[in-house]
Amino acid sequence: MQNGSSVSLDAGTIHTDCVFCQHNDIATYILKESQSFRIVTDHAPLVEGHILIVPKLHYACYGAVPAELDAELFALKREVQQFFQQFYTPAVFWEHGVFRQTVFHAHLHCFPFGPISQSQHDLCEKLCAQVIHSQDDIRVWYTSKGHYFYLEPDNAFLFAPKMDTYLGIIQGVLWPGTSACTGHKEWRSSHQRYEDGKPLIATVRAKWRIFEQQGVAYADEASA
Repeated sequence: MQNGSSVSLDAGTIHTDCVFCQHNDIATYILKESQSFRIVTDHAPLVEGHILIVPKLHYACYGAVPAELDAELFALKREVQQFFQQFYTPAVFWEHGVFRQTVFHAHLHCFPFGPISQSQHDLCEKLCAQVIHSQDDIRVWYTSKGHYFYLEPDNAFLFAPKMDTYLGIIQGVLWPGTSACTGHKEWRSSHQRYEDGKPLIATVRAKWRIFEQQGVAYADEASA
């Protein structure tokens, strides 16, 4: 996906009633902070390695995040992909786009699910409303049509907010990826994932520290 234009669709703010806006509320989950974003572990991870990319300012979804932040977002996505390649499997990105969202602050889920199958790719193409080529495509959809949800296993797909479509992607793509990573045969509640996720989060934090230390070492070698 390429950078969009400079059109800004939302003047971001800090909301006192939003958990993602409050640094202290998520401090224990933060892996990295850039100028405009945070990479955090999910507090109730579906799988080990489940992390989020969250803008510091409050936007309803990534369809409302201004294009001036695109380059920074893409750099962080590449960093997550490198992290997953080193410790897990290739990334799948997922966003609710407000539809069935539980925290109404833009956040991009990053799952180490690895490559999807051809049948799963075909399912995405069948159910999607639009193949996405730029962040501007998401912004245009959001301003003109409202809610959406988004999946990026290889190509980036945007879906209309229809329950049957949503369940099709959950059951056909996200659940198989989760089950393959965890061995669980049934979907777990948020409370179950929160309790089970504490050691997973600790492992991810430890691996991220190694990842960052190696990055610093490589930079030092390159400058020597």
